[in-house]
Amino acid sequence: MATTPRREPLTRRRSRIPHGRRGRLGAAGVAAALALCLGTGIVRPAVAEAASTDRATLAAWWAPVNFQDVDTTGETALGGKSDYITSYDYDGDLNGRNNWENTSQFPLAAHVYYSVVQTPSFTYLLYTYFHPRDWSDGVLDNYQEDLSEHENDSEGALVVVANDGSTYGKLEAAITVAHSNFYSWVPDGSDFTSGQESVDGTLPLKSDPHGDGHGRPFITQQPNTHAAWAEGYLSRERSEYASGDGVVYYPGSTAEVPDSANDRDVQYTLTDIFASNGMWANRGLTSLFATTNNFAGDDSGNPYGAKCGAGGVLGPANGTCDTDAANPPWAWDDGDDLPGRGYLATDPAELVWDYFDWSGKPSSPDVAYTWDQYNGITS
Repeated sequence: MATTPRREPLTRRRSRIPHGRRGRLGAAGVAAALALCLGTGIVRPAVAEAASTDRATLAAWWAPVNFQDVDTTGETALGGKSDYITSYDYDGDLNGRNNWENTSQFPLAAHVYYSVVQTPSFTYLLYTYFHPRDWSDGVLDNYQEDLSEHENDSEGALVVVANDGSTYGKLEAAITVAHSNFYSWVPDGSDFTSGQESVDGTLPLKSDPHGDGHGRPFITQQPNTHAAWAEGYLSRERSEYASGDGVVYYPGSTAEVPDSANDRDVQYTLTDIFASNGMWANRGLTSLFATTNNFAGDDSGNPYGAKCGAGGVLGPANGTCDTDAANPPWAWDDGDDLPGRGYLATDPAELVWDYFDWSGKPSSPDVAYTWDQYNGITS
């Protein structure tokens, strides 16, 4: 994610000026509370009032299946390893400025970060995919690809679930992060439609062979830049999933390491962004964050191989290595939409209200949050 000027959480933009969008390519405690509310004939924020363990259960239930396309070519590819998802401390330290170098030295066990924000009507589940490298193979053969590289990379997806009185709610939509652009998707059966932003396509569902078989959002990430989309939207990713190489990540109880660049069953574990000594708690740690809105990343040499920037050009010359270029989710921004920077994480009700229309949509965003740790709301 590219850096843009800081915008504080919950500082609203309320001007409703229509504008065009950028160009396109082509779980028991919850049930009990819900039952109590339904018995009165009033829909209450049953899910939103659930204990934190239930929020974790909701995050696990709707955690996406992720197809990470893998590129094995290029000076900084490491045979495809540079595309594996992992944690920012995969190498055992909280230093963002050695993650590029250490990618070749440590196994990349699969972790996905998550956060939960809730209102009486909706649960907003954010999933963050971290890679130690945003890299290039020196060839512009992917959509929105460029030839620059940088240490650390953070992309992701927001999953929108209606608190409809059922145990896990109803999946209504997802928004994926592709650098400084957001893309919106709705699954079959959703009543969400285009709002101020156009719906980009259908959100497919895929079952998890390690669970009960219920459908999960199916997300794909491009190689190199790791831009996230609904699987099937890009023709190249459809082809790679069908007959190319890549890693399919499923939520599970073990953080696994891919056996190869074409491993179709790798489990990842979920890590709460607000865990003790976690991402949010360490946002002021200068070895990990250059600013509270930027992961620390430099352009220093690499004693183990090609340095950052070497992959951006073919041959022995070095290309561009951007420093401190990756944003945590509370700083993600689509620069040409109306909601503010970071709203996908910190104020999702505002952003979703802007992006979509739906039956019963209120005349203004429902920002009566019952749980939003980004803004200190934990009642």
